Amino acid sequence: MLKLALVALTVTLARADLPQGRSLAAPDLRLCQRRVIHETGPDGKGYYFSWRDPELRTAQYDWLDARNHCRRQCMETVSLETSIENEWVKERIVKDNVKYIWTSGRKCDFKGCDRPDLLPTDVNGWFWTATLEKLAPSTQRDQNDWSPNGGLGKPQPDNREPQQGGAQENCLAVLNQFYNDGVNWHDVACHHVKPFVCEENPDLARLATHVS
Repeated sequence: MLKLALVALTVTLARADLPQGRSLAAPDLRLCQRRVIHETGPDGKGYYFSWRDPELRTAQYDWLDARNHCRRQCMETVSLETSIENEWVKERIVKDNVKYIWTSGRKCDFKGCDRPDLLPTDVNGWFWTATLEKLAPSTQRDQNDWSPNGGLGKPQPDNREPQQGGAQENCLAVLNQFYNDGVNWHDVACHHVKPFVCEENPDLARLATHVS
């Protein structure tokens, strides 16, 4: 039931919570058939690392552009749903000396997010947009990988930027020793640009076949 409820919320996100003139990309069958897989993960899915692509080696995208790049190729920005997958991706970030990456993680901040089970959203409103799975409350430190530190010296998520005159920190990134805090999750404003990781998404692959 929770997943179905998040489907409705994510549809709302796709329609109403995007910057003006931007939209959520549909998969492109031609790009899907030519997509590059850099490694197969512990879950058996193929993964793409933007910094390993010669065409994108130094490219950095904001959260939506990163997600759309993945979606056009029948992939999605990575959802770190298990500790095994999380550690596997983090190992590659460290090995390749990458400072940070985008994930599909998002805080519910649009119409419908005032449901009691999602409040307060900083604690209960985080979910993986790619899989429509809700994250454990951010206060349950053993059930997630939020950093113990950030720009204000506070545990993540801390929604720091609005406190300093900036944008809401509604997207989830993995940062590599950015605050000398290890390789952990941080809430970050979605307009920042970063490298990203894509993972194969069977639902988008089926959609691309049906609409082609």
